[in-house]
Amino acid sequence: MPPHLEHGPEALCATGRALYERALHEGRVSAVDAAEAPCLVDFGLLQPSVTDLSRLEPVAPAVALHRLLRASADHIAEERRREARLVEAYESLMRIGGPSPAESESPAITMLSGMERINQAITQAMSDAAHEVLTIQPHSSHAGKPPEVHTEAMLRDQALLDRGGRVRTLYQHTTRHLPTVLARYERLVGDVEARTLDEVTERLIVIDRTVAYIPANRERTLAAEIRHHPVVTYLATTFDRLWRLATPMYPETVAPPALNGVTHRQRAIAALLVEGHTDAVIAERLGMNIRTAREHIAKLSATLGSESRAQLGYLIARSGILDPADRTGQGS
Repeated sequence: MPPHLEHGPEALCATGRALYERALHEGRVSAVDAAEAPCLVDFGLLQPSVTDLSRLEPVAPAVALHRLLRASADHIAEERRREARLVEAYESLMRIGGPSPAESESPAITMLSGMERINQAITQAMSDAAHEVLTIQPHSSHAGKPPEVHTEAMLRDQALLDRGGRVRTLYQHTTRHLPTVLARYERLVGDVEARTLDEVTERLIVIDRTVAYIPANRERTLAAEIRHHPVVTYLATTFDRLWRLATPMYPETVAPPALNGVTHRQRAIAALLVEGHTDAVIAERLGMNIRTAREHIAKLSATLGSESRAQLGYLIARSGILDPADRTGQGS
C-alpha cells in the first residue's frame, strides 16, 4: 500500500474522499479499509462504532464542517490577538532611537506621514508590482475620501491587472450593496475578486507579498510601510485565512442564508448580543449606524418572540441560530 501523503481537511485525498462517500452511503466501513486513509479519523470524519470496534461510522458532514470551521475561527481569532499584541509591543519602540547606517539604506519599517505621502508610497509600490494586491477595507475607510483618491486607487489596480496581476479585496458585509463599491469593480477588467465578512481588521494592503501598509494612528494620517519579510508573510497569511471564510461579493454574489426567519446580519448581531455588547459597540464592529443596528435587534426580538433584552439573550441561546451544525438543510 503506497504511503498516505499529508494534507489539510480543505483538500481531501482521492482515497479519503471515496472512502468517506462510501461510509456515508453504507453507514460504516471496516477499520482495515479505513487504514488506507488515516486522514478521515484525524479530521473527525470517521469515528469508532460503539457496537463494533472493528468498524468505523461516518460523522455527518455538517457536524464535521462545524468542528473544522470552529477550529479555524479560533485559530484566526488568536492570530488577530497576536497581531494586536505585536503592534502594541513595537509601536512605541519604533519611535526610540534611530536606525543604523545599514538599516537606513533599506528600513524594514518606515513611518509615512500625511495622506499625500502615503498614497505616493502605495502608488510607487504598485507600479513595481507584478503579481497581486491584497486589501482589507473596513467600511469606515471609504468615509471622507475625495473622489480623486478612489480614482487613483482604481487606476493603480487596473495597471496591475493589465500586467497580468490579480486583485483580492475583503470588505465588511455592510458594503455588499454600496453602489460606489460595486461600480468600481464593474469598471475593472481582469482577475479581480471581492468578498465580505461580518468583521474585518483595520485597513491592510499587501503588494506582491513583499510590502504591506497598515494605519499607524486612528485618523489614518500615519501609516507604516512594512518590508520585513516575516511580518509581511504573517499579514498575507492572515488575509488568506480570512479570505477562505468570507462570502463572495464580486464577480459572483452569494447571499448568506437565512435560518428560521433570521438573516445572516441578525445572526452576527445575535452573537455580539450574547457576548453582552451594547448597541453602540455592535454597530461599530459591524460597520453600521446605531439606528440600523437597533432596527435589526427589534426584528430579531420579534422573530424570536422576545419581550425584553434579557429574554432575547436566552432565546438566542435556545434557538440554535448561532450553531452552524443546526443549519443543515437550510436553503440559501
